[in-house]
Amino acid sequence: MSVHVQQVSKIYGEQKALDSLSLTIHPGEIVGLLGPNGAGKSTLMKILSCYIPPTSGTASIMGFDVRLQPVEVRRLVGYLPENNPLYLDMYIKEYLLFVAGVFGLGKQSAARVNQMIELTGLGDELHKKIGMLSKGYRQRVGLAQALMHDPQVLILDEPTSGLDPNQLVDIRRLIKETGANKTVILSTHIMQEVEALCSRVAILNKGILVAYDEIGAIRSDEKKETVSVEFAEEVSIGQLKGIEGVVSVVREGSQWVLISAAGTDIRQALNSWAAANSFTILSLARKTHRMEESFQKLTGKQIE
Repeated sequence: MSVHVQQVSKIYGEQKALDSLSLTIHPGEIVGLLGPNGAGKSTLMKILSCYIPPTSGTASIMGFDVRLQPVEVRRLVGYLPENNPLYLDMYIKEYLLFVAGVFGLGKQSAARVNQMIELTGLGDELHKKIGMLSKGYRQRVGLAQALMHDPQVLILDEPTSGLDPNQLVDIRRLIKETGANKTVILSTHIMQEVEALCSRVAILNKGILVAYDEIGAIRSDEKKETVSVEFAEEVSIGQLKGIEGVVSVVREGSQWVLISAAGTDIRQALNSWAAANSFTILSLARKTHRMEESFQKLTGKQIE
């Protein structure tokens, strides 16, 4: 296992930021860490990267205890904090060479820095100081420093926060590519990001792990399928309830919402029924269960 957390709690004064949290992340997984503000996501990431110790419980990276063996853990972890602290008065290459020196790469520093510049697409911006870069390029610099020592585990706290759509695509691609042979923990509020990048999702609420499973399994918690349909002619609830597989019907303006059991796609039966009864379908859309709905159900909060 890459990451193992066992009954970890973190208490600040009278506030319990993490409450007996346990989870295991295997090599090669990209795990999305979700939760409302104050749920404990950043606290967990800081514990795993040895920035702060847990109050109780144990956490390990590749078998090394974060409290007892922090130097070994830091060699194995690449960490991009939410605020991405950088030396703004340094040039990109100057900064990355400094980072390589911190990690003790020695004679490999120059080659590794050039490799990270190419990987993160920083080549066209090398003439600029970091303070002159857009937020998207600053995030690339942050990823380059996190990957500099070729870590086994990559911890990313809100890596796409505040980026424009084009920057989002670039950073997500980088995360996907670099996560192909690493274990990645990704904190985000963007549900589409989790669905696009992650194999599993952990949802925290008030310091408690309320769900940890594959994305499809969490989605399937909603035991229904929904189809929205609009007809050119008038139809009745009774008629629609007679369609095979339909368990309930709701009217929403000019559309009908037909609900069936999970895993039951009623669109074919609906089309056959409409054709047999000379009804014209003007629009038809199947609604799949979204991560947002699971999040709200498990945390009782709206998306930030």
